[in-house]
Amino acid sequence: MYSLYCRTYQFAYKTVAQFLPWRHPLLLEGKNSLAELPSLLQRQSIGNVLIVTDAGISQLGLMDPLLEGFTMFGIQYVVYDKTVPNPTIDNIEDALTLYKSSGCEGIIAFGGGSPMDCAKGVAARVAQPGKTLAQLKGQLKIRKAIPPLVAIPTTAGTGSETTIVSVVSNSETHEKYAINDPVLTPHFAVMDPLLTVNLPKHITSTTGMDALTHAVEAYIGRSNTPQTKQWSREATQLIFENLYEAYQNGKNIKARANMQRASFLAGRAFTRAYVGYIHAIAHTLGGFYNVPHGLANAVIMPHVLEYYGKAVHKPLAELADIAGITDSSDSEEVKCKKFIEALRQMNKKMDIPETISGIETTDIPLMVDRAYKEANPLYPVPRILNKKDLETLYILIK
Repeated sequence: MYSLYCRTYQFAYKTVAQFLPWRHPLLLEGKNSLAELPSLLQRQSIGNVLIVTDAGISQLGLMDPLLEGFTMFGIQYVVYDKTVPNPTIDNIEDALTLYKSSGCEGIIAFGGGSPMDCAKGVAARVAQPGKTLAQLKGQLKIRKAIPPLVAIPTTAGTGSETTIVSVVSNSETHEKYAINDPVLTPHFAVMDPLLTVNLPKHITSTTGMDALTHAVEAYIGRSNTPQTKQWSREATQLIFENLYEAYQNGKNIKARANMQRASFLAGRAFTRAYVGYIHAIAHTLGGFYNVPHGLANAVIMPHVLEYYGKAVHKPLAELADIAGITDSSDSEEVKCKKFIEALRQMNKKMDIPETISGIETTDIPLMVDRAYKEANPLYPVPRILNKKDLETLYILIK
């Protein structure tokens, strides 16, 4: 009976989603496209911006050319660079205070998924100043225009430059939750592969697997559209063809650019078709132990896909064909198994572990409860799991 309730809820949400105001960010793409942003903002009459980033990016000087461009075009800016991995409510509130005190008119997210989440959280609070982040948790709670938002990814994985979600961590309760609303889609996105060439190998690998998780979970779910399935297929092919090369040879601009495109496409796919239990479990690991989101997804994905069993044989067989790892004589089940094994081998080649160390047995019941509530009834997963199923998965990845 509960499964029927979940499926009815998911069908209703898929129906409503057809009429939501989806926004496609205006893209600046290719080598040195970052240099085009100051003139774009000037044409948009945006003269004062908050830049949300983290200390690592500030120290590397990745933003220096952009800041010089802003000075040249007379655009004022302030920088918030205290964003932590799995950004907290305090991060967002501190950045919001800086936005207001500086009289900003727009927000720029510069970095990986954490600065993106933080910047979107600020945008949500600007749009709804009378509500706390906790009150904005869940679906369609903002429903008001946000300030102009620019996303500049320095990794290829989150797809946040095209998604509707901000993921927030409560450092006191260890809860990690999502704020979902189409208004959070960035207005502009800069996809300059030069920003990713010096990424550490472990960030290249885990963010790339994050993008693959987005593509896979969107594809195997039950809220697909023909367009989201095409985005997922293209992203999957690009990742299988380019991720290991980007990992091995970080200065291969073509591989870096292809991974950026894969991340963008996978982000578009899961924005419309949603994710599943891989993400629900990963969010709890981020909230409890600060496990980087891409790493958590990479480790969890083979376990969850295997646990789904027959429910994913057909879609994973299709993705296996696209990845070029099957024979024409293979059955759907064999193709599915080959796909899952290929994920394990990708992880192994890139030094991603098979399990997550440090999980405390005493934390599992609360993590199970939170993952269960995040996923059900919203996520249109191929098979509805109960709390016992989730407990089994936590033990498998422990």
